[in-house]
Amino acid sequence: MTTATTTTRWSPRLWGTLVVLCAALFLDALDVSMVGVALPSIRTDLNLSTTSLQWVVSGYVLGYGGLLLLGGRAADLLGRRRVFLAALAVFAVASLLGGLVDDGGLLIATRFVKGVAAAFTAPAGLSIITTTFPEGHQRNRALSIYTTCGASGFSLGLVLSGLLTEVGWRWTFLLPFPLALLALAAGSRLIPRQERPQREGRGYDLLGAVTATGGLLLLVYTVTQAQGVGWGSARTVLSLVGVAALFAAFVAVEQRTAHPLVRLGIFRNGLVARANIGALACFGAYVGFQFIATLYLQSLLGWSALEMAMGFLPAGVLVVASATRMGALVDRFGTTKLMLVGFPAALLGYANFLRIGPHSDYLTVILPSMVLLGIHFALVFPSLNIQATDGVADDEQGLASGLVNTSFQIGGAVVLAVVTAVVTSGGSGGVHAQLSADHRAVGVVAGVALLGLLVTALGAVQDRRTARATAAAHPVPDYPVPAPGAGPVTAPGTGVDVLDGAPAGSAAE
Repeated sequence: MTTATTTTRWSPRLWGTLVVLCAALFLDALDVSMVGVALPSIRTDLNLSTTSLQWVVSGYVLGYGGLLLLGGRAADLLGRRRVFLAALAVFAVASLLGGLVDDGGLLIATRFVKGVAAAFTAPAGLSIITTTFPEGHQRNRALSIYTTCGASGFSLGLVLSGLLTEVGWRWTFLLPFPLALLALAAGSRLIPRQERPQREGRGYDLLGAVTATGGLLLLVYTVTQAQGVGWGSARTVLSLVGVAALFAAFVAVEQRTAHPLVRLGIFRNGLVARANIGALACFGAYVGFQFIATLYLQSLLGWSALEMAMGFLPAGVLVVASATRMGALVDRFGTTKLMLVGFPAALLGYANFLRIGPHSDYLTVILPSMVLLGIHFALVFPSLNIQATDGVADDEQGLASGLVNTSFQIGGAVVLAVVTAVVTSGGSGGVHAQLSADHRAVGVVAGVALLGLLVTALGAVQDRRTARATAAAHPVPDYPVPAPGAGPVTAPGTGVDVLDGAPAGSAAE
């Protein structure tokens, strides 16, 4: 892979490569959120229950999150460019089919296939960036642009969905098709070819992929169904036991296989571990909130899809406007400080949304939450991606990229399942019963965001202690150190040359 030069000027082809990768991530994120506003129309047209409707979202998120680790590994072994382009082609075809089907089950199936395709494009694209741009200012700049495009796709997906749903909900599924084709054509010309990967002594951990994906699917299914059959029922308990067994099997496989899907030692890197927990919290909370807000605004307040689009627009505008500035902010403040501002903004936004009622005012209740969540996403999403790949060797960039993307998507799937169970607990008890359920669901979302803040804060304290310990072990001398080629410097009050220990003015032996 051709690497970026150490200068700040990038060649047109390098910019073109970055634009293609940004476009793919934009489409991946767009597909997560764009279906949100269309959900009520889909439910009416295809006669779906609220639980089935949740799987239109979760089908994509689970395909995406469940196979991201395998996607990252495949990118490292088969070649990042090859995996990226092949998966983008599958994504385009699945987009077309999703807009044409007339059955709810088939719609969920196409969503799952699209999610699987995104599971290969996302880690491949991110690892292309991290192996192309040198670590430091250039990589921070490239990653801030890249990840902000992803955040923009997620934020603006609600806006585009509102506009397209006014014409017909199918257009929300068809729109990514031509865009993916354009990105595919440009990528085949612009993304540089890399050296053929060395495959000797390397392999695929298919058993690890099966156990991880199976555990995640069963977990979300169990949480979704528990509200109807009861949390203490034999079915729910046995399902949770099955989830624990699958995850235990995954850990055992990863510890024993010669070529693990996830080298568990990577989590000894504190930044990587904290970034993945933060990703679970950030995206999980926001996906859950989007589901609550969409159903509340359309079902209880009677908003149209277009009104929904305009209501969510401020958050999207804030994320897009920050795209060119995030690199400089990361260079100046670091990722942890930005997240220590971003997560509290989310908590304030969710807390403010608890004020919703049967007739909430947009300017005083809903708009402040949208602005605060836009600030949160603009600061936290790029920071987590940068932190998750910082200090990771090139041959594991695909793994690190797959891990953080997995954390984003699985956080979204699991929290959405919990939120759906809480929202549906309102049943048919009327407006006040539904509002009470919505309030409880927002409380769940706020609790998840609080987890992200606590992990970030504890990490900041740990980093500060480590820095102090390092400074104490390697104290900085309190006398001037000469520049290369300069004359001798005398330690204050000693008359001794600080370099060779000889008395000032004498020749060193």
